[in-house]
Amino acid sequence: MSKLPSLSINSSLLGLSSKKLEQFALQEGEKAFRGRQLYEWIYQKGAKNLASIPVLPKQWRDYLQNKGIKIGRLDEINQVVAEDSTLKLLMGTFDGEIIETVGIPTDKRLTVCVSSQIGCPMGCKFCATGKGGLNRSLNVNEIVDQVISVREKMNRRPTHVVFMGMGEPLLNISNVLDSIECLTNDIGIGQRKITVSTVGIPDTLPDLAKLAQERLGRVKFTLAVSLHAPNQSLRESIIPSASSYPINSLLNDCKRYIELTGRRVSFEYILLGGLNDKDIHAEQLANLMRGFQSHVNLIAYNPIAEESFKRPSQSRVNSFRELLENKGVAVSIRASRGRDKDAACGQLRRQQIDKVNMN
Repeated sequence: MSKLPSLSINSSLLGLSSKKLEQFALQEGEKAFRGRQLYEWIYQKGAKNLASIPVLPKQWRDYLQNKGIKIGRLDEINQVVAEDSTLKLLMGTFDGEIIETVGIPTDKRLTVCVSSQIGCPMGCKFCATGKGGLNRSLNVNEIVDQVISVREKMNRRPTHVVFMGMGEPLLNISNVLDSIECLTNDIGIGQRKITVSTVGIPDTLPDLAKLAQERLGRVKFTLAVSLHAPNQSLRESIIPSASSYPINSLLNDCKRYIELTGRRVSFEYILLGGLNDKDIHAEQLANLMRGFQSHVNLIAYNPIAEESFKRPSQSRVNSFRELLENKGVAVSIRASRGRDKDAACGQLRRQQIDKVNMN
C-alpha cells in the first residue's frame, strides 16, 4: 500500500488518487468507500469545497473542515475571452497570490496552458512573467485545478496540457510530475498529450529522465526546450540565466535525455523581429539541430509594454521556416492565439496586480 502524504492544516485533497483518498478516509475514522465518494465528487463532479458534497456525513465534513482539510480549489478572480475563443483565467490561491491559465480551443482539441510557479526567476527579457521575479512554486492541487477550471468554464473536456504558463517547471519538478500523474490517471489526459517546457536548468535533464521514469513508469510526455537563439551570445542577451548554461551543454543534456527516454525533444524558438530571425540565424539553428531527434516550433513574438522587441512579419516567419525545412529540420509555426486579450504569458496577471496596487 502506498504511503499517504501527511495531511495537516490547510492540506488539500485535490491531487490524491482514489486509493490515497480511501486511505485518507480510513485514517480519518470513516469507511474506505467515503474516499471513493470524495474521488467522484472532486474529479468528476467538480466539488469546490467539502460542504458541497451532500453524500458525506455532515458531522464528518465539519470535522474535516475544522481540522483544516479542504479540497483545494482556487478562487476565480477574472476571466477574459478573446475573439478566437481563447480563454484566460486569473485565479487566486489560499495565500492571496494570483496565477493565470489559458484554454486554447480548436475544433478537435482543447489545450490548457498551465502555470507551475507564481512568477518566475529566469528573467527572460521577452516574458512578462519574469518581470516581478518568483514568489513561490505551485502545489499539485493548484496545478491540477487549472485544468479542471478550464474544463468547467469551457464546458469541454481538455485534450492536451502544456506546462508553458508562468514559471520554470524544472524548478518545481516534484509537483509537476505528481500533477502529470494526476492529470493522466484521474483527469484522463494521456501522458503523450502533455508537454513540459523549460528554458534549461544546468544538470537537470538526465535527472529529470530518471526521476520521471521512477515516478511515472515509462516517460511519454514531451519535453520542450525554450532555445530562442542559435548561439550562446545571443541567447545570453535575451535569457540572462543562459550565462550559467552554455548552449552546447544544454544540447548535450538534451541528447542524453533522448537516450534515456527514447522521446524526441521539441525546441521552442520565439522569433524577435530583427534580432534572432535573420537568415544566418536559421542556418545556425539548422546546424545545431543536425543529428537530433527533434522538432522546432517557431513562435512569433507577442509584444509586452515593458520591452521594445518587435513582432516579425509573417513573410519573415515563413522565410525562416523554409530555410530550416530546406536544411532538413522538422519545423512548424505555432499560431498566435488570444492576442487581443493580452495572451502573452503573465500580462493579464501583471495588469491585475497593478490595478490592485493603484487602488
